[in-house]
Amino acid sequence: MTAAACSTPGETTSDDQDPTAGSTSASGAAPTCGSDPVVLSTYIETGFPLPKSLSEEFTKQYPNVTFDIREDQFAVITQNAPRVLADDPPDLMRLPQVSDLATDGLLLNLDSYATAFGWDQWPASQLSQMRVDDEGRRGDGPLYAMGLNQSMTGVFYNLDLAAQIGMTEAPTTLAELDGYLQKAKDAGITPMAQFNGGATGGLAFPLQALMASYGDPAEINAWTFQQPDATIDTPETLLAAEHLDGWIKAGYFADDINSLDYSTMMSRFVAGESLLMFNGDWESGNLDTQMPANVGFFLLPPVEEGGEVGAMSAPLTYGIAATAEHPDCAAFFLDWVATNEEARTIGVEIGGSRPMGPSDAFMPEVDANSVTSATLAAGTTIGEDDGAMEFIANATGEIYAKSWTPELQKLAAGQQTPAGLLTDVQADYEEQIGG
Repeated sequence: MTAAACSTPGETTSDDQDPTAGSTSASGAAPTCGSDPVVLSTYIETGFPLPKSLSEEFTKQYPNVTFDIREDQFAVITQNAPRVLADDPPDLMRLPQVSDLATDGLLLNLDSYATAFGWDQWPASQLSQMRVDDEGRRGDGPLYAMGLNQSMTGVFYNLDLAAQIGMTEAPTTLAELDGYLQKAKDAGITPMAQFNGGATGGLAFPLQALMASYGDPAEINAWTFQQPDATIDTPETLLAAEHLDGWIKAGYFADDINSLDYSTMMSRFVAGESLLMFNGDWESGNLDTQMPANVGFFLLPPVEEGGEVGAMSAPLTYGIAATAEHPDCAAFFLDWVATNEEARTIGVEIGGSRPMGPSDAFMPEVDANSVTSATLAAGTTIGEDDGAMEFIANATGEIYAKSWTPELQKLAAGQQTPAGLLTDVQADYEEQIGG
């Protein structure tokens, strides 16, 4: 989607913009996209329909604004983010991790937009993961990004295959889940087809879920937020890594896990070739369309029944380049995503998860029998249990590509131990943060 671009009235440009803060109009009102033609350059993650659906609806409501969209796999964005933000700065960009990008001056400080639009009146927990202090630690400090929604990971399962092994409802303990995985294998059903090939270690999804089952999500957040003396190498995370290794050795994952990419995992699950997969609620709308009334969802259960649960839960993070051409319009779009009723409906129906925004904001009705309904309910549970965790792959800008992914691939191949995995990742983490 392209069109000729020019700056909106009162909008700063890359030539005169202060890279440390967003702007408001001369009248003090919140910025808009104006009425002149604008093209928002946008760099997004391939394979996910939500950003495109939102941009198309935005153009319907604001015909003077169109989007020039570039797509790449998440691993490529992770590797290229600093160079792209410096050399070809987009107005909007899917961000892998904000700490280094913020401290290097590559992202726009959004605090003035937060004041102008009222984002600072939303529940603080929605924005904490996107705040970075002057030492590069997340959780506090200026705001450097915004989310298209609040995504969460858990376990999707095929209801027909589950019924074949007597799994009529979600398991309530890890031991119960282990039993179902064994029953699936005995019945000739692939228990889990998890992606772990190429540049993205998908075993990080079940590993982090197991970390929440065995330990405190707050300790994981301390590590991903680079808090002083934080470590991923603890007795609780070792139990989680050992449990994951047990699943590998038991043959619960597909034999070709280390060559299995994300799209192939999805294709196999939709085709009914695996009992379950660890994935995010961003697929809920897709699964409701392709497998109507045949998909369930649950958060990985605790070790003991009745315990609190946790899950990877974070905003689908987008930032504005420090030298973006149309920062005001980009910020207006991000506010629209969180506050416009049609945009929030798209966020739920296409994104499958709860939009950002005020706690009392509009929410569309959802079919109670849909997997989208199940993922939204799980998100409420995470909030009640205070179990939200940032993705362990986002602890530093390089930890996913250069540490978690190769180490998890070695674990799957029998070339790494659970203890060695955690020790090696922690060593890489300390080197990357200068600890």
